[in-house]
Amino acid sequence: MTTKKVGSAGRFGPRYGAKIRKAVATIEKSQKSRQECPVCRIGSMKRLSKGIYQCKKCNAKIAGKAYTLK
Repeated sequence: MTTKKVGSAGRFGPRYGAKIRKAVATIEKSQKSRQECPVCRIGSMKRLSKGIYQCKKCNAKIAGKAYTLK
């Protein structure tokens, strides 16, 4: 279940407080979005697991930060 205010963090319901849920929602939004590939310069990098990203176009695997590539 998602809500307009907290998005994907709506699954927590009223638990943990609004501030933490909003922070989790912004992190998850950037984490699940497509990143720009440093090899082919196209926004096609997708997160595979913690710190590992793979480009859908050129098939390059790159290590980055836990939530974002940059």
